[in-house]
Amino acid sequence: MAMTNIEMETQTQIAACLEAMNACNKCYVSSLKEYDLGMLKESIRLNREAAEICSFAASALSRGTDYKDEILALVVKACRACVAECEKHEHLHCKACVDSCRKCAEVCSPAGLAV
Repeated sequence: MAMTNIEMETQTQIAACLEAMNACNKCYVSSLKEYDLGMLKESIRLNREAAEICSFAASALSRGTDYKDEILALVVKACRACVAECEKHEHLHCKACVDSCRKCAEVCSPAGLAV
């Protein structure tokens, strides 16, 4: 049976959330290994929060939650915050996080608005 447009959209959102979660977790762990933790403390905090939010969102979306719009709004907010902070840093893990979070925010935004 073919998937509907809504089902395909949800699958795309789940995939984007999982990709952002993985990028945020990698950035979080990599940041902890950097020399100047003080410079990265806000990035570390936001990476952890965004990873948790994206993980929850992927799980909730896969169950067909009644709160899809509210959860996706939180994903967009968390990913945009992560992008804004990680853009301040030149580390490769920060750049990868920016790319994944920007894509996730775009995919999960109601109108597909770019970050």
